[in-house]
Amino acid sequence: MASEGGPQAGSDGAPRCPWALSTADYVVYHDTEWGRPVHGDAALYERLTLEAFQSGLSWLTILRKRESFRRAFANFDPAVVARFGDDDVGRLMADASIVRNGAKINAAIANARAVCRLQEAGGDEALDALIWSFAPDGGRPAPRSLTDVPATTPESKALARALKKAGFAFVGPTTAYATMQAAGLVNDHLEGCAARNG
Repeated sequence: MASEGGPQAGSDGAPRCPWALSTADYVVYHDTEWGRPVHGDAALYERLTLEAFQSGLSWLTILRKRESFRRAFANFDPAVVARFGDDDVGRLMADASIVRNGAKINAAIANARAVCRLQEAGGDEALDALIWSFAPDGGRPAPRSLTDVPATTPESKALARALKKAGFAFVGPTTAYATMQAAGLVNDHLEGCAARNG
């Protein structure tokens, strides 16, 4: 029997983190992406952007609009998005297939420009190097229930500060930690979850 808030059996009988069981979209994301290491500046820029857009919304909303976000933001190529201007902002604000929030759209563009500045100073994978430098050392025990999963950590607070110093916007400690989870810097799959060591 699963502990309170611990892994629960899905329709296939495999134990999963409870948040993943409400929709097929969540099951696929949980089983194949969440908590798995992500590298590359474009891929990490995508994770940061989507987590920022999620702020105040359901992750399911973002997940279901992900392909539209990719189309709207040039497959999250920072060099392309960095060149977006007022016409692009207008196009994005009129695009009902994504989340139309001016502050978040402008942050996504500003963040692409910040990625480009990092690359100019530190090479093609400078965002990757920056983000992964905040991966915590191993040894943290697996969370046993959802109540054991933090919203922020000292590492996410430090990452948020470093990103802000580099010119990023909409990257507070909670968004930074959600990015760390999504990009596999931390493994917050619960103890006993089939995806934890998969």
